[in-house]
Amino acid sequence: MELHPRHAWDLTPAEAVAIQRRLRSEIVADRAIDLGAVRLVAGVDVSVKNERSRAAVVVVTFPGFLLVETAVAERPTPFPYIPGLLSFREGPVLEEAFGRLRAEPDVFLFDGMGTAHPRRIGIASHMGLWLQRPTIGVGKTRLVGTNAPLSEEKGAHVPLIDRGETIGAVVRTRTAKHPLFISPGHLADIPSSIELVLACSPKYRLPEPIRLAHKTAGNF
Repeated sequence: MELHPRHAWDLTPAEAVAIQRRLRSEIVADRAIDLGAVRLVAGVDVSVKNERSRAAVVVVTFPGFLLVETAVAERPTPFPYIPGLLSFREGPVLEEAFGRLRAEPDVFLFDGMGTAHPRRIGIASHMGLWLQRPTIGVGKTRLVGTNAPLSEEKGAHVPLIDRGETIGAVVRTRTAKHPLFISPGHLADIPSSIELVLACSPKYRLPEPIRLAHKTAGNF
């Protein structure tokens, strides 16, 4: 599929932070996804082993989750692990995997953050600028923010707040299991992101597209 790269990846951490601050103003995080028009959803994940990164983009039908296409890429890991700068560690290998896609997903679900990020531009937001398609961040652990108590039932959700701003939601995708931290990436909003993630999680804690991507990315 066609990509829209915004910068090179050979950067220092200070340069990476400056780019995040510059690109943040371009993120659209208040546009509802037209869920009735969604036919293909992609799950996106990257695994790192022995300083090599393997990206997987798994495209499935929605609803139904039938496999349509899998794109993978592998290369040396180019950037250190620094919280808040994940996209600079995983972006290059993801760019390669996205470039191999023949399908045109309507929405991309990322194993990582969207606006639930200190500078409001996690990997789902950042790579959303490359994709120019709706993207959603699905974090397994909290990066930033606080929330009110969350009930144990599947479907329960409460706002995720940072410095007085609602940056996402804490969402229970399976009863009595740890919640996920959901936020818009780009060309999405919080309510439709929650609705789609729950619709993609009929059985497991992780949404099915991400679960499939995680298994593929980890298959070194």
